Amino acid sequence: MMAMLYASKICMEAKNPKTGKPWEFADVPPKLKAQVADVLINECGLPELVPAEYGGTAE
Repeated sequence: MMAMLYASKICMEAKNPKTGKPWEFADVPPKLKAQVADVLINECGLPELVPAEYGGTAE
C-alpha cells in the first residue's frame, strides 16, 4: 500500500514538502525501494524512473 503511494507521487510529479521539488525515486525510504520499483516498472510502465540497480533504466 505504501509502495503504491510513493509510486503515484513519483508518477504525478507531486511536490515533496521536505525538498520543495517533485518526488523522485531517491526520496523513497530504503525498505520500500524494491516494492516501489516493482510498481513503477510493472504496473505503471515507467522503468525510466527507476535506477538500474532496482531493474529500471534510469542512470
